[in-house]
Amino acid sequence: MESVSDISYIKRIQAGETQCFASLLERYGRPVHSLIVKVVGNREDAEELTQDVFLKAYRSLASFQGNSRFSTWLYRIAYNTAISATRKKKYEWLALEDCLPEQLAEEDASNVPEQESDDEQLERLEEAMKRLSPDERALILLFYRQEKSIEEIAAITGLTVSNVKTRLHRIRKKLFVLMTAIKGNND
Repeated sequence: MESVSDISYIKRIQAGETQCFASLLERYGRPVHSLIVKVVGNREDAEELTQDVFLKAYRSLASFQGNSRFSTWLYRIAYNTAISATRKKKYEWLALEDCLPEQLAEEDASNVPEQESDDEQLERLEEAMKRLSPDERALILLFYRQEKSIEEIAAITGLTVSNVKTRLHRIRKKLFVLMTAIKGNND
């Protein structure tokens, strides 16, 4: 939920009180950095990209019209910056779409063996997340870690609401397949 003070800070910054931007940086610096580090997979790159995001946001603050929440606007800048950086580095990502079972039931995708500890499951999930493309990781992180709504994710990514829902569904299935493969390799 957006704080009224975000709008207040923005108005003050636009009126020339540039030191107020530090408050927005303090408020959103950590979550933006967290999203970027998970997308690009490298803390040093993420620190530089986070600085770029806030520099872009500061320079573009005049274009913020208040049609969406400030955090949504800022996350869109962060998302686009992180995705652009990964494209520039030409990462090669595991393409599993061809081997995903089309009829994988939702119950199967959410079924986790009970004899496995939470730590083992989390370890496999982290490993599976690393194998997702930056776009896929960003969607999962925005939804589950940043707790953004489907509508906010659509605004951030430029996708339609139905496309976000479909992609999240496919990514969950892909994670299941990846986690199953990782477990099979560890046994």
